[in-house]
Amino acid sequence: MAATVERATLVRRGLRLGYATVAYNSLEGLIAIGAGLVAGSVALIGFGADSLIELTAGGTAIWRLHSDLDPARRERAERVSLRVIGVCFLALAAYVVADATRSLLSRAAPDESIVGIFLAAASLVVMPLLARAKRRVALAMGSGALAADAQQTVFCTYLSAILLAGLVLNAGLGWWWADPIAALLMAPIIAREGVEGVQGRTACCSEGCDGSERKAPFD
Repeated sequence: MAATVERATLVRRGLRLGYATVAYNSLEGLIAIGAGLVAGSVALIGFGADSLIELTAGGTAIWRLHSDLDPARRERAERVSLRVIGVCFLALAAYVVADATRSLLSRAAPDESIVGIFLAAASLVVMPLLARAKRRVALAMGSGALAADAQQTVFCTYLSAILLAGLVLNAGLGWWWADPIAALLMAPIIAREGVEGVQGRTACCSEGCDGSERKAPFD
């Protein structure tokens, strides 16, 4: 009985974090894509698209949490969540590579984007906090899908740092190529997570968030 109550508490905590992530990513995605279109920034648009993909991760994590009390539904949600997120990430990686390559070949220089710089800086603060809290819930529940969602938020932190560096270099030094290069640096990070998702695993599940060996619950 105590274990059931504790798990219900974890579910409620996970749902709060999930809804908070969805709300932030919705705002982040709209601002990034809008600012990217205005500035002609491939990296900003790619970052905004990643935010929208993260909505898929957040939505599937919420679905997973609502399915927690039924073991059969729980396992199905784990599998479907990881694979859906994985396919979306692979599609995003392909888009980023194609668009960044086009920009490099055409030498299309983006305009400065102060909005993008502030957005990337804000995400560098918000995303690690969300990721840490979601990872704790995932490990406590032994959930691969929730670990994937937390790991996706970690990658969003990395992408924020890459984006910020590219935007600052473009704005401060006029290095137009820094923006598409930043976008290309995002691609392998996104693709790796996509491959692991399609395979039904994540780096966090297979290695453990604390560095120890750990298998996903359905492996």
